[in-house]
Amino acid sequence: MDGFDQLPDSLILLIFNSVSDVKSLIRCRSVSKRFNSLVRETDSILLKIDRVISSESDSDSLFLTLLKSFFNFILPKPTQSPLPNRTHTYPAQILSRFQRIRELHVELPAGDLQLEKGTVVKWRAEFGETLKTCVIFGFRLGHDGNYETEFAGGLKRRVMWTISALMAASVRHFLLREVVREHKGMEELVITDREGEGEVVMEERGLREWREARESHVRVEEEEEERGRTVVPSVRMRMRHEPRLGATLVVVRAVKDGTHNGREADVEDADLAVRAFGNGVYGDAVRELLKARSYLLEMNSF
Repeated sequence: MDGFDQLPDSLILLIFNSVSDVKSLIRCRSVSKRFNSLVRETDSILLKIDRVISSESDSDSLFLTLLKSFFNFILPKPTQSPLPNRTHTYPAQILSRFQRIRELHVELPAGDLQLEKGTVVKWRAEFGETLKTCVIFGFRLGHDGNYETEFAGGLKRRVMWTISALMAASVRHFLLREVVREHKGMEELVITDREGEGEVVMEERGLREWREARESHVRVEEEEEERGRTVVPSVRMRMRHEPRLGATLVVVRAVKDGTHNGREADVEDADLAVRAFGNGVYGDAVRELLKARSYLLEMNSF
């Protein structure tokens, strides 16, 4: 009898939850019948994806799916026939080996945005049935000092950063729909990438909202299948720019979640922005941006 045979199942599960990495856990299954049985009960999982595989093409990456979706958005074709089904099966197939997932962290191989050289954009989006909020922080390296001119000429660029981030978030949300449907006990889902570009978060309430909506909205799912992403609802965007930092902060909120003005809106924006970036390396810049004048924009669903 080895040492592990003397440990209770609850302690071994605690160890497996600390390991969390899917590849390591799958290797543990081959150690013994007991391990094989207990690994299935692990409730905290980290899935690192090397590449995203879709039924449309084995070589399609997440960015390619995003790119197709983006061009369909800016170059609509009313007479175009429906696109092939893009059901992403890889994460669902791997995670079907686990029966009680409560917390799931999925790490994608790379970010989704293709930006001009010297541009950095970070974002964090919260979802339920669809987008609830998104905080976007961007800046350009190597300023020439003419900040006001750069802001006036770069407003269109910043709006495109925002649209690109929203579309990237909606693609990630769509990617894990089968996992959310199959693992009804899941309480938290986080989707990040190795470059640290963006993060999609679904908490327990949002996961429940998504499941309930999908049970009654079959038509919505058909529309999302054609787009290859979740539909982005009508949103309100509050943009702030700090010339001295050459940085921009955009707080996006779905219109249906309610909109506020004045001091109340500033407090809500600050709460979302600090939650997204306040504890990281960009925290000081974000706090400075929250002091800047804000510009309110609105965008229809797309």
